Amino acid sequence: MTQTTHHRGGSSRPGAWLPPHAPLDAWVGDLARRVADAPSTQLHPVVARFGRLIDSDPIVRLYVTRMIDEVPHRGPFRVNHLKSVGHMLAVIDAVIGQAPAYDESALVGTPLNAVLDWVMGTPAGFAAFRLPAVNASLREILGVWRNFLNSPQSLYVLNESAGGWKSPAARAALGMDDFEHDPDHPSWGYSSWNDFFTRRFKAGRRPVDAPDDGKAIANACESTPYRIGRNVRRSDRFWLKSQPYSLGDMLGNAALAERFEGGVVYQAYLSPFNYHRWHSPVSGTIRSATVLAGTYYSELESEGEDPAGPNNSQAYITHVATRALILIEADDPVIGLMAVLPVGMGEVSSCLIGADIAPGRRVAKGDELGCFQFGGSTHCLIFRPGVIAEFAPAASRAWGDPAASVIPLGARLAQAS
Repeated sequence: MTQTTHHRGGSSRPGAWLPPHAPLDAWVGDLARRVADAPSTQLHPVVARFGRLIDSDPIVRLYVTRMIDEVPHRGPFRVNHLKSVGHMLAVIDAVIGQAPAYDESALVGTPLNAVLDWVMGTPAGFAAFRLPAVNASLREILGVWRNFLNSPQSLYVLNESAGGWKSPAARAALGMDDFEHDPDHPSWGYSSWNDFFTRRFKAGRRPVDAPDDGKAIANACESTPYRIGRNVRRSDRFWLKSQPYSLGDMLGNAALAERFEGGVVYQAYLSPFNYHRWHSPVSGTIRSATVLAGTYYSELESEGEDPAGPNNSQAYITHVATRALILIEADDPVIGLMAVLPVGMGEVSSCLIGADIAPGRRVAKGDELGCFQFGGSTHCLIFRPGVIAEFAPAASRAWGDPAASVIPLGARLAQAS
């Protein structure tokens, strides 16, 4: 079922990485009140280094200071929770030392995204989060947080309290009966928060549709359709409100883009409750597998108010955000070379390609390719011209269509010509 979220003026969109505005405002406000400006000696070294960057680089200091000042101080919600640069750093420091708890009324699927949600949607924020130096600092900060979420210390939120992921409400929301876990183990047998977040389905829960039909293309992620782009150009102005796909920018390779020019891009997004691993949509051979570094909290100005930033900018971020690129030569010659492009949103600081996914590796349709570690995410499948005969009706739902729903992993997504 598609989930909706309401904030920044009450508009709604699917995604559910951020909750309705009032609970979100209360969550961020409570955290901000509990955290006061802290001397750099009390901050984690990576957060302190970010502070020194802001102090020493006049352009960074200009944009970061202004983005806090530009947050509205009026309206139905008190949104100016970040009082200063020092306060923002202290709040970031607090976030990266904790694992996300479950909250039935105010799930904050991406806590740091929630903290930065207003500042990244200001004129100065649009500029700040595109600066290479800022993204390098964020990459370092998110790496520290990822290490914590990979540690046993992050398991404290797997408990049966109202805020624990083993509570009856959380179990129901997650559909835990579908996932591998040890119900008798204190942490369900998981070694860390990220181990829990990237949990696998039990055998048989997501069978691959038409496994022996080479022309049947399977859904690569448990996800909800965002859009289908047809006759995609090699180069386009992806920063426009329409967010056209620009293959050279998405793929980071002009020569590779030529092979897909005029083709089709299918994009879908994952909610915080979805399964977060990617699987091969076809049987074939891996030609390349790499991660392209990029931005983390960049939004598109032309979209205006974004109810759950950067949800409305999903096509835009396929060109600029950190993303994995996996090229597969399908066994079916009509499909031929295709691309799987998992894209990080918000705090997804790691698109992890499987250790065995390397050039020359044979994969069967449905084989695992990699996973997102903690955070919101979107992904694309890219096909050459003339490949797709038709998409399944469920895959053709447009962004915002109330009838759009999660397509199960392995379900038939499209049929090749």
